Amino acid sequence: MAEELLDQVRDVVDGQIDFEGQKLAELLATVLLSAVGAISFIVGFITQNITLALKIGLAGTALTFLVVVPPWPFFNKHPVKWLPVGGGNAAPLAHQNIVVDEKSFSRN
Repeated sequence: MAEELLDQVRDVVDGQIDFEGQKLAELLATVLLSAVGAISFIVGFITQNITLALKIGLAGTALTFLVVVPPWPFFNKHPVKWLPVGGGNAAPLAHQNIVVDEKSFSRN
């Protein structure tokens, strides 16, 4: 029972995200930081209060950090299926032709 709970905690803390999740994290970071920067500038300009603008900018940066840095489950919706260790089924690949720079090589 405790081992299963520990495995679940390890999966959450492990920090695995897939390639689509990396792309989403980059997009979220760019959009959120741009929006926070624009809002911070506009509010600071209208109120003529640089302290308020800096506080909004720092709060938005902290919010972006909380959204992007932890390995949330929605960042790992498309996990990569890796090949088995040791080659697995090498027999079907035994007689394939490999093309490199328009030169064909036979794999035996």
